[in-house]
Amino acid sequence: MIEYVVFGTIGVGVLILAALVTSFPREPDNVRHEKTFLNENKPIPSYKDAAEVDLTVVIPAYNEQERLPSMLEECVECLATSKKQTYEIIVVDDGSKDGTSKVVEKFSIENKNVKCLKLVRNRGKGHAVKMGMMAARGSKIFFADADRAMPFTEFQKINKVLQDCVDEHPELIVVGSRAHLEKESIAQRSLFRTILMKGFHLLVQIFCVRTVKDTQCGYKLFTRSAAQRILPQLHLQRWAFDVELLFIAERLSIPIKEVAIKWDEIDGSKMTPVFSWIEMGRDLVLIWLRYFIGYWRIQHSQ
Repeated sequence: MIEYVVFGTIGVGVLILAALVTSFPREPDNVRHEKTFLNENKPIPSYKDAAEVDLTVVIPAYNEQERLPSMLEECVECLATSKKQTYEIIVVDDGSKDGTSKVVEKFSIENKNVKCLKLVRNRGKGHAVKMGMMAARGSKIFFADADRAMPFTEFQKINKVLQDCVDEHPELIVVGSRAHLEKESIAQRSLFRTILMKGFHLLVQIFCVRTVKDTQCGYKLFTRSAAQRILPQLHLQRWAFDVELLFIAERLSIPIKEVAIKWDEIDGSKMTPVFSWIEMGRDLVLIWLRYFIGYWRIQHSQ
């Protein structure tokens, strides 16, 4: 028993040390080589400006030329059924080495609502989502994974919750949740992966986010005003960015609603087993520690 306490203490100490010595500079709002959409000569819009369309869908993509076509087809088909809603789809090519951007180019020829923001080098999913949301023109901004783990028709459930609550809460976030599927997913995972998942969720609850059961589901919808307050304050660029995003929202007293969604495990995840979980655990400690000591600060007014 003593050995477990000693090793646990050493492990936490290592995570805290890594959080202190690792540098995570905030990305500037406008990165020099990311000022235009692919094949457009005009500067990209800014999330700080007034909305021009009803909805922006941001899809972060890294080496997704195989899975992206199906995702875009389903997304366009679903959104096109509502003629009253204007929309745009921004695929953020996060420094892909395959033909991801060419897939988007092909779609954009047939549908001008589809655009590609091509980043010069890979920085991580969090950075890609942030860059896409900062270029959004929508009064609502939704980010979604490219793997189609959630049928895009489930967006309507998420959107309905926002529509029902937005009059009361102009600043609002609605997140898709897989918490109701936890028992089923545990049955399909190895014991080691289950322990890692449980440990991560425990760290999230202890150090960061108290009101959301599933912080990592890649489907989240924001009112534009909520995004305007949160985006400039994000630091993390990779997998744990969702946690920091929700951490900031809680401290800004922005309401967060969770909606149970259909979801399937899809092959081809970009997460590296064990290493990605360790990296995320370090980032959770980083979030808590740096905000706790005031190295990172949350601005409550913009």
